[in-house]
Amino acid sequence: MLGIIAAVSLLEAIVVIALGIAAYMVFRRASNLMSTIESQHVAPAMGRVNAILDDVHGVTTKVKEETERVDQAIRTTLDRVDETAARARSNVRMQTSRLVGFMRGVRVAIDELRHNGSRPGPPASEAGPA
Repeated sequence: MLGIIAAVSLLEAIVVIALGIAAYMVFRRASNLMSTIESQHVAPAMGRVNAILDDVHGVTTKVKEETERVDQAIRTTLDRVDETAARARSNVRMQTSRLVGFMRGVRVAIDELRHNGSRPGPPASEAGPA
């Protein structure tokens, strides 16, 4: 009976050692496979991704610069439009104030001419010696 137990224990030890060796071989193959995949697929893909990211960075920088330039141009244009509108408003006011003044003068002159004939003259006693 003791011999059978020893034989079974020896068989178990052999199976455990064989499983350990098999696990190590699987681990080594998996490591080699991962290294192969990384060197053949991941590294070139990372190179392309980094190149794309560099391009994206360049494009975003260019877009930012152009956006700032366009923003500055718009601000300058709006300032010029405001200045031109202020000048036009000033010129219109000046021209219309002249016209309004002229029209008021004409109206006063017409009113004076119309009322001049209808106003009674000074009384004879105040007219002085004749």
